[in-house]
Amino acid sequence: MKKQCVKTLCLSACMLLLSSLAMASTIKVWGSTTCQKRFLEPGNAAFKAATGDNIKVLGVGTGKGMMALIEGKSVVAAASSPLESAIKSAKKAAKKAGKEISIPDNLIFHEIAKDVIVPIVNKDNPVSALSFAQLAKLNTGEVTNWKEVGGPDLPVKVVTSHAGSATRAVFQKKVMKKADYVAGATIVKSTRLEIQHVSKDKGAIGAVSEGFYKLNPLNSKIVKTEDISRPLALITIGEPTPEVQKLIDFFRSPAGQKFFK
Repeated sequence: MKKQCVKTLCLSACMLLLSSLAMASTIKVWGSTTCQKRFLEPGNAAFKAATGDNIKVLGVGTGKGMMALIEGKSVVAAASSPLESAIKSAKKAAKKAGKEISIPDNLIFHEIAKDVIVPIVNKDNPVSALSFAQLAKLNTGEVTNWKEVGGPDLPVKVVTSHAGSATRAVFQKKVMKKADYVAGATIVKSTRLEIQHVSKDKGAIGAVSEGFYKLNPLNSKIVKTEDISRPLALITIGEPTPEVQKLIDFFRSPAGQKFFK
């Protein structure tokens, strides 16, 4: 009799475990690499402990993330720019891919936190502060040598992220007044690669998320300038699914906001 009870209890425990595993889900989030590295991946373990669900991030940039959302590949996209800019990034990414996309009129922007974009240069570059005007001239190619802004006699090497990047779009809008980057600028696929390029080249300049930069600055440093801030958000078409709502609620809670401090 006792053996039968033990077997029954073990069977019940296994069924409960299987049931809980079946209820747990993996939420796929396409989009911003800044959101990926700032809170989605670092906060995944805490989110899973709190909800039982798991986060899988495809860090393809805000524009491509929006494309995935619009094309039905994902139920949520991560963006590191205001909604208007995220839509523009999606259109740029679609154009580059040879596609046409129709923007839904019921997109909902769920802001999670604020982020700051910072200009970065190589640690060996003595320049410590630049105005918006100087940053614009450096990135558009009007200034081609660092000595023109008080630096060493070195050619300026501009490094920027891809066309669908929200970081690039925000910097280009706020600092460069929508002017084009200099022809021949080094274009990279991620913030990590941008920091790596600047760390290796004494004449390089880039602009990245401050939070991401602090995770691994390598051989680069921040140049002081005026504030360049933007929202970090999750975007849905219409109201979020229950799983995505849990994701939004968690990262807006005190437990989730810890990842932004």
